[in-house]
Amino acid sequence: MVEFIPVNLIAGFLGSGKTTLLQRLLADPALSDTAVLINEFGEVGLDHHLLERLDDTMVLLQSGCLCCTIRGELSDAIKDLFSKRERGVVPPFRRLVVESTGLADPFPILSTIQADPVLKHHFRLGNVITTVDAVNGVGRPESIKQVAVADRLVLTKTDLVDCADVLIGELRCLNPDAPLSRAADQRIDAAALFEGEVHSPLRAFPAAVDRPHGAVHGLALAFEGALDWTMFGIWLTMLLNRHGAEVLRVKGILNIEGSDTPVAVHGVQHLVHPPVHMAAWPDDDRRSHLVFIVDGLERNVIERSLDAFMRCGVKQ
Repeated sequence: MVEFIPVNLIAGFLGSGKTTLLQRLLADPALSDTAVLINEFGEVGLDHHLLERLDDTMVLLQSGCLCCTIRGELSDAIKDLFSKRERGVVPPFRRLVVESTGLADPFPILSTIQADPVLKHHFRLGNVITTVDAVNGVGRPESIKQVAVADRLVLTKTDLVDCADVLIGELRCLNPDAPLSRAADQRIDAAALFEGEVHSPLRAFPAAVDRPHGAVHGLALAFEGALDWTMFGIWLTMLLNRHGAEVLRVKGILNIEGSDTPVAVHGVQHLVHPPVHMAAWPDDDRRSHLVFIVDGLERNVIERSLDAFMRCGVKQ
């Protein structure tokens, strides 16, 4: 069985603390079997962590983490790193972390992994970790999108504000279920950020999920009955093919016909992660739940489409 290497992305707007977070994480022994791709060594300030310089683009840190600079296209950098791993030029690693630029849309980076015919045979999508500046919030379109697609949120600079409750409310509106850490208040657990399934059980749907945040907002749907998996897959594929640019994120737990336990689904725009068969239901609720984070897409568009599907794809 092929073990795919997860590619985790650290995103966040300019000045939101991505580099500071990465500096802290690189010293953590939990990343000893990790390779990190960054734009420049100098920006991260690795001097006090250096153990061995392998060449002008790679260093091996005291923690055992392999740190590399990106030269040219991301796909080429990943392929080169994987080739060196296979040839024994660099230590083996079982996880890859990419730090994006502050203005980057996460989607093209994620799509690179699934679209490239070489990469998709060796790598899979991991978690998206987004840093959010508590001082400046999420006012820019780029930062809103980075928050919406995140699997983990790290709130930074909370020591510089009196209260972050309003901002946290906004974050929960944009992304209701991503675990949230406060960088200034607690030790950041690298393993917790990068490991574990991205399919959270969605045990609760905050009331704020249906409250709009400009054009980007969240909506939660729940429905009775066991789903025909094939029909649901066709519906979701058609929805994302038509509205993928507007569906920043979809996540859910489904009651599938013939399965005693739920199936978790997770997608970012046009990309859908492989479904995960969960070990058990999180509670007594056996309804299917879907959470959408959308950009300008009206709720009734999804509901009409889903209603049409349910008339032929749900066993009551």
